Amino acid sequence: MPKYHDELDAVLRALADPTRRAVVERLAKSPAVVSELAAPFGMALPSLMQHLRVLENAGVVTSEKHGRVRTVSLRPGALDVLHLWLGEQRTPAEHHADRLGIHLTLTTPKET
Repeated sequence: MPKYHDELDAVLRALADPTRRAVVERLAKSPAVVSELAAPFGMALPSLMQHLRVLENAGVVTSEKHGRVRTVSLRPGALDVLHLWLGEQRTPAEHHADRLGIHLTLTTPKET
C-alpha cells in the first residue's frame, strides 16, 4: 500500500460527487467566489458550502475570505496524488497488454 493512501482516499472521496467534480473543473480555469460557483447548480449557498468543505478537507481547494466575499481556488498540486496513483496502476496493466501482444504475435499463424 502506498504511503500516500490516506491522501489518495480523501481526494477520491471528494471527487466521487459530480457537483464537486464540476466545481474542480470550474476552478481549474480560475479562482471564483462562492456565489459564482453556486450559480450553475441551482442550490442554496449552504449546500454548496458543504461541497466546498469536503474539497477543502481533502486538500483539493483553498479558500480565503475578504470581508463578506469568500474566494475559492484549486490548490496547486492537489491532484498530483491521483496522477501518481494512476501512473502506478497503468504500468502493470500496460505490461500485461504488451505480454499479450507478444504472445498473440508468436502464436497467430502468418498468412502467406
